[in-house]
Amino acid sequence: MIGTIVNVVLIVMGSMIGSVFKKGLKEQYQDILMQGMGLAVAALGVFAITKHMSDSEYPVLFIVSLAIGGVIGERINMEGKFHQLVSKVSKGNLAEGLSTAILLFCMGTLSIVGPIESALNGNQTYLFTNAILDFVTSIVLAATFGIGIALSAVVLFCWQGFFYVAAKMVSGFITPELLTEISIIGGVLILSSGLSILGVRKFRTINLIPSLVIPVIYLVAKNLLWA
Repeated sequence: MIGTIVNVVLIVMGSMIGSVFKKGLKEQYQDILMQGMGLAVAALGVFAITKHMSDSEYPVLFIVSLAIGGVIGERINMEGKFHQLVSKVSKGNLAEGLSTAILLFCMGTLSIVGPIESALNGNQTYLFTNAILDFVTSIVLAATFGIGIALSAVVLFCWQGFFYVAAKMVSGFITPELLTEISIIGGVLILSSGLSILGVRKFRTINLIPSLVIPVIYLVAKNLLWA
């Protein structure tokens, strides 16, 4: 878990550095920085989708997952509860920035493969690489949305910790095909977040997060039936 701890520390450090920059930025510069951040996030989402789509053995699974997961998330109202929770901590557009940070930090392949590789082989390379990327990203996000971005480090710790423990317990079920499907859906969620920042449309991205669970259920059930 040393790689995850380093990742968390660098996100907090990056958020602190970025928040210092934000205090000295005029509103016009904050606006252009937010536009740049929105375009960058959207581009990362498109890249993740196109990179993994060709490797998918179930090209329709991500569509079904988004549909089912979206209905579940809407029923639970995850987006509304998330915004209520964040509003207790800070005013303004922190909720949008924090949701974007969580998606960027947690939905990337490195943040999923990293803890699994750490648990199974003791290899921290992916996590250290991810930590450096998140450090730079947290600086930019905090310069746009403020110090509250540091709260995403808590979510990241729980996220990577989950995969670390899961890899120790059920390593046989964590297959390349499962990681591919999760990465595609993660890319869609990141793209959705980027479009929201740009103001194209305010997508309820948080309500789509349950979509990530559907491929897990499907592929685990499939493997059990064929076992």
